[in-house]
Amino acid sequence: MKTLKKEDIQQEVFDLYDAYAHNKLERREFVERLSLFAASSITVPALLSFLMPDYETTRQIAPNDPNLDSTFITYNSPKGGGSIKALLSKPKDARTKLGGIVVVHENRGLNPYIEDTARIAALEGFITIAPDALSPLGGYPGNDDDGRAMQRKRDSKEMLEDFIAAYEYLLNHEDCNGNVGVVGFCFGGSISNMMAVKVPTLKASVPFYGGQPTEDIDQIQAPLLLQYAGLDERINAGWPAYEAKLKAHNKEYGMFLYPDVNHGFHNNTTPRYDKEAAELAWERTIAFFKEHLNN
Repeated sequence: MKTLKKEDIQQEVFDLYDAYAHNKLERREFVERLSLFAASSITVPALLSFLMPDYETTRQIAPNDPNLDSTFITYNSPKGGGSIKALLSKPKDARTKLGGIVVVHENRGLNPYIEDTARIAALEGFITIAPDALSPLGGYPGNDDDGRAMQRKRDSKEMLEDFIAAYEYLLNHEDCNGNVGVVGFCFGGSISNMMAVKVPTLKASVPFYGGQPTEDIDQIQAPLLLQYAGLDERINAGWPAYEAKLKAHNKEYGMFLYPDVNHGFHNNTTPRYDKEAAELAWERTIAFFKEHLNN
């Protein structure tokens, strides 16, 4: 059987996966539509296998990396889901207080990709917390399909409160210098935008391809670094109106649009990943956090 490569896949297939991953298509309809792109050398099972995340071979940082203190904790979210599980990570030999980063997952709970991202950020000299919004339902179930189904059962306002509570946890942590920012991906990008609206003391926000707020944009105090995928028509459609309001209220922001890449381009576990764009976007993210959180 032919070994699939990203270049073998038509853009319409990635668009179908995006619709499926964001609950616009049920699995049965997704598979039926996917069959239209199958051929003798590319079967539907092969396409499905290729599109699904690979958490086994893509991890960049070992959970027990000797340079990190990385452990699961629980914190209280009284306005949200109550007791929330999170991954807390920081450099093992840090000699000073650190800037804090809340790392917000996609629409499927705290999966291995987000855990990895939180540890990578910690190795850059930050204390990071990566909450699992599925905690009230038992936590990330071990696969993204079930995780998405579980997350749909949670109230969106309560989940936002869970991440705001994570911000408060870091803000008051003995190893944090009092400067806390947020980075999030997909659903997490939307949360990162909303935290900028709701948390006046937030020091920096980096939404990756996140839905945009439409109200109370005048309340934003944190500088924003917004990262968008050039092929992501669904999310990009909301950017012009958001930008107009940011400009109207004289907010500090920068926006980068990465051409010819898909929604999810930072996620190295799926074929939507684009190495060049992901590395550049992450380099900009870390530089932004160092500028705003290390003072």
